[in-house]
Amino acid sequence: MIALDTNLLVRLLIHDDASQANAVERLFVRARRDRTPLFIADVVLCELVWVLARRAKQSRAGIADALEQLLNTESIVVAVPGIVRAALAAYRGGAGDFADYLIREQAAAAGASEVVTFDKALRGERGFKILG
Repeated sequence: MIALDTNLLVRLLIHDDASQANAVERLFVRARRDRTPLFIADVVLCELVWVLARRAKQSRAGIADALEQLLNTESIVVAVPGIVRAALAAYRGGAGDFADYLIREQAAAAGASEVVTFDKALRGERGFKILG
């Protein structure tokens, strides 16, 4: 298994550096050929969403589609696929950041009844309580 850093995925998705994007594409081809899993950590997914939204100015739907495509890639492995997919579904239709929904799903899986936050964008969202 090989773990991928955020910058590789950014290059792959936005092609802002053709040489690096091509190198990442070759890595994916080799991984598929050699049946080598490519691990994406939760924090990498959160960073990726942040970069795509804030730096690359991609739409929420575009970001959700890109994550979906990554998750459906044969070689890609995440720690707990069900949690990541639930967070992605919530992000696609919600007002919070992807990280908020990933936190909520991980917290629920750990037995937490709610996530307490100051983030008013999450008001009314299942599993969140606004403090204050």
